[in-house]
Amino acid sequence: MTNQNWRTWMGRFLVGLVLLFNVQCALAFIIMPEVYAPGFEMRDAAGVGMVRGLGILFLMWNVPYVLAATDPVRRRISLYEAVTMQAIGLTGETLLLATFPPGHAVIQASVGRFILFDGSGLLALLLAVWLTRSRSV
Repeated sequence: MTNQNWRTWMGRFLVGLVLLFNVQCALAFIIMPEVYAPGFEMRDAAGVGMVRGLGILFLMWNVPYVLAATDPVRRRISLYEAVTMQAIGLTGETLLLATFPPGHAVIQASVGRFILFDGSGLLALLLAVWLTRSRSV
């Protein structure tokens, strides 16, 4: 296997790993929203519906990740879209966390987990960008 092939496969692996975790989270929210609604300080049918809706949105947002995972070199734009989406999520969650007044420890912890989750994903995607960059001089 050539060095470039190895880099492409590592890029696929990293994007695929982020995709796997994102889809796992989305499906958990869709299939078992009642488990996760209390973590957002939501209860009853409205909370379950909101969490299930988040899961549907998570699935939608992962389309560029699927394309980038198939070939992060040829589908570079999809990889850049995934990086941008991940960065927007991380930035938005960080700003969101700053808006909660004291007394909301449960939701603050939930948002903190999303920050860790999306921050880790962003690092993996940026590594995929670096690994699959053009080596031409």
